[in-house]
Amino acid sequence: MEQKYEGNVLTTLRDDGSRIWMRPKLSQGRFLNRRRIVGYALIVLFLVLPFVYVGGHPAILLDVMARRFYFFGTVFHPTDSVLLMFTMLSIFLGIFWITALFGRVWCGWGCPQTVYMELLFRPLERLIEGDIGKQRQLDKATFASRRWLKYAVFMVIAFILGNQFLAYFVGWERLAVWMTESPWDHLGGFGVMAVTTGLVFFDFAYFREQMCTVICPYARLQSALLDRQSLIVGYDKLRGEARRRVKARKDGDDSGDCIDCRACVITCPTGIDIRDGLQLECIACTQCIDACDKIMDRIGKPRGLIRLSSQYNLETKAPTKIVRPRVVIYPLIIVALLGFLVFLLATKSPADVTVLRQLTAPYVVLEDGTVRNQLRVKVVNRTESPQTYELKISGVEDSKILAPQFPLTVNALDSVTTPVFVTLPKDRFEGGAYNVKFMVSDGEGFETALPYMLLGPE
Repeated sequence: MEQKYEGNVLTTLRDDGSRIWMRPKLSQGRFLNRRRIVGYALIVLFLVLPFVYVGGHPAILLDVMARRFYFFGTVFHPTDSVLLMFTMLSIFLGIFWITALFGRVWCGWGCPQTVYMELLFRPLERLIEGDIGKQRQLDKATFASRRWLKYAVFMVIAFILGNQFLAYFVGWERLAVWMTESPWDHLGGFGVMAVTTGLVFFDFAYFREQMCTVICPYARLQSALLDRQSLIVGYDKLRGEARRRVKARKDGDDSGDCIDCRACVITCPTGIDIRDGLQLECIACTQCIDACDKIMDRIGKPRGLIRLSSQYNLETKAPTKIVRPRVVIYPLIIVALLGFLVFLLATKSPADVTVLRQLTAPYVVLEDGTVRNQLRVKVVNRTESPQTYELKISGVEDSKILAPQFPLTVNALDSVTTPVFVTLPKDRFEGGAYNVKFMVSDGEGFETALPYMLLGPE
């Protein structure tokens, strides 16, 4: 692996903007074995989750076109912005809490970018192209059949992953139709599939670790999310310094346990030297720990020169303090948010009704002197079965109401917007307004009354 020299912007970029390709050496060890168990379990979960149904609906479906989000049996509509806000706040605070405790464990062990890159694409790359030396030879070659074979395999996997990713947004049933019928019958869907496949291929074949070091904002939030007691992958300077190679050591000198073999640098997928301290590019993949432990075993030194610890412990040797303000405050806020979210879900109305004015004139004066308000009534059915809704308006005779679609039938988890015309004598309007209530009911216990102001001439 090419060493970072003074002036580099990032480990993957030189100061002139040219790319430094990462060819990390795989380091076998206990942490890699654990990451494989976690990572491959997550890959299976990512693949099967679109096919899992809870309450008759996909476990997770972000149906943007229909403006409905399904999340493990709960359906979020556009009118559920408060519920969605509390859900997202709970998730974000959960990430903050986990980061305060365990550092960037999500990046190295749970993020799909890292999981697919390190446990799927790089192993295939090593299988097709060979070890680091052979890969570097291919970097210099004008044409290499093995590299093109790798790209072909990557494209097939990108197609699978791209469609699997789309299944979270369109559902696997609709996606299956797109895939099995002619592209001309679903040109828009086919275009989305093609673009998604291309983006996945570009990410894992070219952009790779730069997604973590350049694009992802999570690394830049470390300074705010971590404290000196948070768990990180760190190098023990008190034990390792001064670092010298084995041949340069003398009895009685100040040599530490680090023999400057650079095994930790060669194995790092983002190209950093962990001995320089906590860095933005570190994704806590623990490959440097496995590499260093193997070297320590070889030279007869105890493991842990590079280990999972905290900055506080590495600098002072004092035990890490697990209980501290942010570790306590975060879960308390999360519990409060989740409790309020559960309350809102338990008391959520089976339907939402919204009264909207016509987009053009708020009212018109007819030839006979009466005033007509043209409105739109939107009804969102939150239940799992079709419902029929009745409409009444307080203070307005039924003969003055023209609602051509009422009684209004709305399918399960669907919404309908229908016009309503209210015609009243001009003398009903005092100061240009007449206050009424729109009352909508389904005959099964749901009833709502919405105060509304009809407009007219002063």
